[in-house]
Amino acid sequence: VQLQASGGGLVQAGDSLRLSCAVSSGQYRMAWFRQAPGKERERVARLSWNGYRTTYAEFVQGRFTVSRDSASRTVYLQMNNLKPEDTAVYLCAAGSDPLGTDWNYWGQGTQVTVSS
Repeated sequence: VQLQASGGGLVQAGDSLRLSCAVSSGQYRMAWFRQAPGKERERVARLSWNGYRTTYAEFVQGRFTVSRDSASRTVYLQMNNLKPEDTAVYLCAAGSDPLGTDWNYWGQGTQVTVSS
């Protein structure tokens, strides 16, 4: 299974970006993580195996939305009202077990930089 993340870029505070994660095959639990320089990786949003349940980190609640297009096997992260502290490499991850907690596959990451 391959995950291909895209959509990052350089934006100003208050702008929006939409990240995409294309999954080569299969159906999985999906998540977006991010990692800023010198900081630990943190989970931003999670989408259940069937796509019906989403959860968000408190620091993006109300600003970010995760969704899935099952036909194209693509998971999106819509990011609105971006802040400089959102600057990080964003990675998508997939979990094989619908009820599990492990993330078995990772994409390569896409850089998001938010200027003030």
